[in-house]
Amino acid sequence: MDATHPYENLHLFSTGLTLGVALVASHVVMLAKPQPVQDFLKRFPRDQMIGQILLGIGLIWFWLLIAPAGMGKLSALSMELGEFDSVKPMLRWVVLASVVLVAISVKDFLAVRALGLLGLMVAFPLLKAAFLKDPASRLLIPIYAYGLLIPASMFFVGMPYLFRDWANWATASQGRWKLLCTAGLAYGVAIIGCALAFWKGY
Repeated sequence: MDATHPYENLHLFSTGLTLGVALVASHVVMLAKPQPVQDFLKRFPRDQMIGQILLGIGLIWFWLLIAPAGMGKLSALSMELGEFDSVKPMLRWVVLASVVLVAISVKDFLAVRALGLLGLMVAFPLLKAAFLKDPASRLLIPIYAYGLLIPASMFFVGMPYLFRDWANWATASQGRWKLLCTAGLAYGVAIIGCALAFWKGY
Protein backbone atom coordinates (compact mmCIF):
# COMPACT_ATOMS: atom_id res chain seq x y z
CA MET A 1 0.00 0.00 0.00
CA ASP A 2 1.29 3.44 -0.86
CA ALA A 3 2.34 5.61 2.05
CA THR A 4 0.21 8.44 0.68
CA HIS A 5 -3.52 7.91 0.56
CA PRO A 6 -5.32 9.11 -2.60
CA TYR A 7 -7.25 11.62 -0.49
CA GLU A 8 -3.93 13.24 0.38
CA ASN A 9 -3.30 13.90 -3.32
CA LEU A 10 -6.57 15.69 -4.01
CA HIS A 11 -6.00 19.14 -5.52
CA LEU A 12 -7.87 22.12 -4.15
CA PHE A 13 -8.41 23.46 -7.67
CA SER A 14 -9.97 20.36 -9.21
CA THR A 15 -11.96 19.50 -6.08
CA GLY A 16 -13.30 23.02 -5.80
CA LEU A 17 -14.15 23.20 -9.49
CA THR A 18 -16.01 19.88 -9.30
CA LEU A 19 -17.94 20.93 -6.20
CA GLY A 20 -18.75 24.35 -7.64
CA VAL A 21 -20.02 22.95 -10.94
CA ALA A 22 -22.15 20.39 -9.08
CA LEU A 23 -23.70 23.10 -6.90
CA VAL A 24 -24.37 25.41 -9.84
CA ALA A 25 -25.87 22.64 -11.98
CA SER A 26 -28.12 21.29 -9.22
CA HIS A 27 -29.42 24.71 -8.17
CA VAL A 28 -30.05 25.78 -11.77
CA VAL A 29 -32.27 22.71 -12.12
CA MET A 30 -33.99 23.55 -8.82
CA LEU A 31 -34.74 27.06 -10.09
CA ALA A 32 -35.73 26.00 -13.59
CA LYS A 33 -37.93 23.04 -12.54
CA PRO A 34 -39.17 23.93 -9.05
CA GLN A 35 -42.32 21.81 -8.96
CA PRO A 36 -40.79 18.45 -10.00
CA VAL A 37 -37.85 18.98 -7.63
CA GLN A 38 -40.15 19.93 -4.75
CA ASP A 39 -42.34 16.89 -5.39
CA PHE A 40 -39.24 14.69 -5.41
CA LEU A 41 -37.98 16.13 -2.11
CA LYS A 42 -41.35 15.43 -0.47
CA ARG A 43 -41.36 11.83 -1.74
CA PHE A 44 -37.68 11.22 -1.05
CA PRO A 45 -37.81 10.25 2.68
CA ARG A 46 -40.18 7.34 1.97
CA ASP A 47 -38.58 6.18 -1.29
CA GLN A 48 -37.28 2.73 -0.36
CA MET A 49 -35.56 2.04 -3.69
CA ILE A 50 -33.52 5.25 -3.65
CA GLY A 51 -32.69 4.57 -0.01
CA GLN A 52 -31.33 1.12 -0.84
CA ILE A 53 -29.26 2.51 -3.73
CA LEU A 54 -27.77 5.32 -1.61
CA LEU A 55 -27.14 2.94 1.27
CA GLY A 56 -25.33 0.54 -1.02
CA ILE A 57 -23.14 3.32 -2.42
CA GLY A 58 -22.28 4.65 1.05
CA LEU A 59 -21.47 1.27 2.60
CA ILE A 60 -19.48 0.06 -0.40
CA TRP A 61 -17.49 3.31 -0.27
CA PHE A 62 -16.81 2.70 3.43
CA TRP A 63 -15.81 -0.91 2.70
CA LEU A 64 -13.25 0.34 0.17
CA LEU A 65 -11.65 2.45 2.94
CA ILE A 66 -11.05 -0.72 4.99
CA ALA A 67 -10.43 -3.12 2.08
CA PRO A 68 -7.58 -5.62 2.51
CA ALA A 69 -4.27 -5.05 0.74
CA GLY A 70 -3.40 -6.93 -2.41
CA MET A 71 -6.75 -6.50 -4.19
CA GLY A 72 -5.48 -4.15 -6.88
CA LYS A 73 -7.76 -1.20 -7.55
CA LEU A 74 -10.14 -2.33 -4.80
CA SER A 75 -7.37 -1.60 -2.28
CA ALA A 76 -6.59 1.86 -3.69
CA LEU A 77 -8.68 3.73 -1.08
CA SER A 78 -7.75 1.52 1.87
CA MET A 79 -6.41 3.59 4.76
CA GLU A 80 -4.70 2.98 8.08
CA LEU A 81 -6.93 3.21 11.16
CA GLY A 82 -4.12 3.43 13.71
CA GLU A 83 -4.95 1.52 16.89
CA PHE A 84 -8.21 0.34 15.30
CA ASP A 85 -6.44 -1.34 12.38
CA SER A 86 -6.85 -4.75 14.00
CA VAL A 87 -10.65 -4.57 13.76
CA LYS A 88 -10.68 -3.95 9.99
CA PRO A 89 -11.28 -7.63 9.09
CA MET A 90 -14.34 -7.69 11.35
CA LEU A 91 -15.57 -4.36 9.99
CA ARG A 92 -15.45 -5.70 6.43
CA TRP A 93 -17.95 -8.43 7.31
CA VAL A 94 -20.06 -6.07 9.37
CA VAL A 95 -20.34 -3.65 6.45
CA LEU A 96 -21.32 -6.39 4.01
CA ALA A 97 -23.95 -7.73 6.42
CA SER A 98 -25.24 -4.20 7.08
CA VAL A 99 -25.92 -3.57 3.40
CA VAL A 100 -28.42 -6.43 3.42
CA LEU A 101 -29.82 -6.19 6.95
CA VAL A 102 -30.40 -2.44 7.00
CA ALA A 103 -31.95 -2.41 3.54
CA ILE A 104 -34.36 -5.18 4.60
CA SER A 105 -35.09 -4.11 8.17
CA VAL A 106 -35.16 -0.30 8.09
CA LYS A 107 -38.38 0.85 6.44
CA ASP A 108 -38.79 4.35 7.91
CA PHE A 109 -36.78 7.15 6.31
CA LEU A 110 -34.15 4.78 4.89
CA ALA A 111 -33.40 7.21 2.05
CA VAL A 112 -32.66 10.05 4.49
CA ARG A 113 -30.43 7.88 6.70
CA ALA A 114 -28.56 6.64 3.63
CA LEU A 115 -28.15 10.21 2.37
CA GLY A 116 -26.66 11.13 5.74
CA LEU A 117 -24.17 8.27 5.50
CA LEU A 118 -23.20 9.35 1.99
CA GLY A 119 -22.75 12.91 3.25
CA LEU A 120 -20.28 11.66 5.83
CA MET A 121 -18.31 9.87 3.13
CA VAL A 122 -18.25 12.90 0.80
CA ALA A 123 -17.20 15.39 3.49
CA PHE A 124 -13.87 13.72 4.30
CA PRO A 125 -12.19 14.06 0.87
CA LEU A 126 -13.46 17.65 0.65
CA LEU A 127 -11.76 18.47 3.94
CA LYS A 128 -8.55 16.73 2.88
CA ALA A 129 -8.43 18.70 -0.38
CA ALA A 130 -8.52 22.02 1.50
CA PHE A 131 -6.37 21.01 4.49
CA LEU A 132 -3.46 23.41 5.18
CA LYS A 133 -3.67 25.05 1.74
CA ASP A 134 -2.61 28.71 1.58
CA PRO A 135 -5.54 30.63 0.02
CA ALA A 136 -7.91 31.81 2.74
CA SER A 137 -10.76 31.40 0.29
CA ARG A 138 -10.26 27.63 0.60
CA LEU A 139 -12.54 27.86 3.64
CA LEU A 140 -15.50 27.80 1.27
CA ILE A 141 -14.94 24.06 0.90
CA PRO A 142 -14.61 23.16 4.63
CA ILE A 143 -17.68 25.28 5.41
CA TYR A 144 -19.67 23.24 2.91
CA ALA A 145 -18.13 20.00 4.21
CA TYR A 146 -19.14 20.78 7.79
CA GLY A 147 -22.58 21.59 6.47
CA LEU A 148 -22.68 17.96 5.36
CA LEU A 149 -21.14 16.61 8.55
CA ILE A 150 -23.15 18.41 11.21
CA PRO A 151 -26.75 19.27 10.25
CA ALA A 152 -27.11 17.02 7.24
CA SER A 153 -25.32 13.76 8.02
CA MET A 154 -25.46 13.53 11.82
CA PHE A 155 -29.04 14.77 12.12
CA PHE A 156 -30.32 12.85 9.12
CA VAL A 157 -28.85 9.57 10.38
CA GLY A 158 -30.17 10.00 13.93
CA MET A 159 -33.25 12.16 13.34
CA PRO A 160 -34.28 11.56 9.72
CA TYR A 161 -37.70 13.17 10.17
CA LEU A 162 -35.86 16.52 10.15
CA PHE A 163 -35.33 16.16 6.39
CA ARG A 164 -39.09 15.98 5.91
CA ASP A 165 -39.61 19.01 8.14
CA TRP A 166 -36.91 21.04 6.36
CA ALA A 167 -38.23 20.04 2.93
CA ASN A 168 -41.74 21.14 3.94
CA TRP A 169 -40.36 24.43 5.25
CA ALA A 170 -38.29 25.11 2.13
CA THR A 171 -41.16 24.34 -0.24
CA ALA A 172 -43.90 26.12 1.73
CA SER A 173 -43.27 29.39 -0.11
CA GLN A 174 -42.06 29.90 -3.67
CA GLY A 175 -40.25 33.04 -2.58
CA ARG A 176 -38.40 31.10 0.11
CA TRP A 177 -37.59 28.35 -2.39
CA LYS A 178 -36.13 30.82 -4.88
CA LEU A 179 -34.11 32.53 -2.15
CA LEU A 180 -32.60 29.24 -0.94
CA CYS A 181 -31.85 28.06 -4.47
CA THR A 182 -30.29 31.39 -5.40
CA ALA A 183 -28.11 31.24 -2.28
CA GLY A 184 -26.91 27.75 -3.23
CA LEU A 185 -26.27 28.88 -6.79
CA ALA A 186 -24.30 31.90 -5.57
CA TYR A 187 -22.21 29.66 -3.29
CA GLY A 188 -21.35 27.41 -6.22
CA VAL A 189 -20.43 30.41 -8.39
CA ALA A 190 -18.22 31.74 -5.57
CA ILE A 191 -16.38 28.41 -5.34
CA ILE A 192 -15.83 28.28 -9.11
CA GLY A 193 -14.63 31.90 -9.12
CA CYS A 194 -12.16 31.26 -6.29
CA ALA A 195 -10.93 28.07 -7.94
CA LEU A 196 -10.21 29.86 -11.21
CA ALA A 197 -8.73 32.97 -9.56
CA PHE A 198 -6.83 31.65 -6.54
CA TRP A 199 -6.63 27.86 -6.38
CA LYS A 200 -4.62 26.97 -9.48
CA GLY A 201 -1.47 25.18 -8.42
CA TYR A 202 -3.00 23.99 -5.13
